[in-house]
Amino acid sequence: MKIFISADIEGVSGVATNQQLKTPSEYQRFRKLMTQDVNAAIEGAFKGGATEVVVADGHGNMSNIFIEELDSRATLVQGSNRVMCQLEGLDETFDAIMFVGHHGREGGSERAIISHTLAGICVNEMKINGKVVGETEMNAMVAGSFDVPTIFISGDDAYVAEVKETLPNVEAAIVKRGIDRFASELIHPEKAQQIIREKAELATKNIANYKPLKTEGPVTFEIEFKGSNQALMTTTLPTVELISPKRITFTCDDMVTAYKHMWGCVIIAITATNGVLGNVNV
Repeated sequence: MKIFISADIEGVSGVATNQQLKTPSEYQRFRKLMTQDVNAAIEGAFKGGATEVVVADGHGNMSNIFIEELDSRATLVQGSNRVMCQLEGLDETFDAIMFVGHHGREGGSERAIISHTLAGICVNEMKINGKVVGETEMNAMVAGSFDVPTIFISGDDAYVAEVKETLPNVEAAIVKRGIDRFASELIHPEKAQQIIREKAELATKNIANYKPLKTEGPVTFEIEFKGSNQALMTTTLPTVELISPKRITFTCDDMVTAYKHMWGCVIIAITATNGVLGNVNV
């Protein structure tokens, strides 16, 4: 049984503020906690019957997990130049996907800790076929295109409630309670990791009960950016239509192609935030 884990950091046990992830000394602490939360999910997956686990590091520059401290039974995808973003390496050979340390979407619950959608610097809202989605729901749809079901998530209680609107049966490890976007009621990481371990094991044992989240084509994305400059520059792609100063849309034949297209638009928008040639000597 082959399991894919997409790992983020905002939903990791112990994380309560964005500053903890930006201050260098604090960030090193939370890299360690991220690694430990992922290890708990790996252990649970193997206890539940997994024979192979692949982890995709999915936060920031996507190079956060300490490889030397990662469970040696798993392999790790790191580095930020990825066509498939947080899902790099996922294909139809996997039996299930888990999301460890993920977070609520931009504009969702006011209690979701460090909520954002993929790139907080530029994305204000993401819709797929008219439905507002966060990262987990979007990634679950892509996984569904490979016939891979989403069986497990971990993060704060507001995030879990949000995802369960789309995936009501997903096994969830609630590792903290959101108070505000930058405040949380935390439990000790060892307790949180035990919850992750138990829930991941349960999800893996019951894998037959989960169905892939299918999205039939064509697939239309609508993205609202935080700046008109970000939106406009994505129209350098001829498939992208500007429908308001900050909002774009495009349609692709299938979910995987649309996901790659979305990621390309976000890369352009990030680059355009302060001017695409602002740091280039010409």
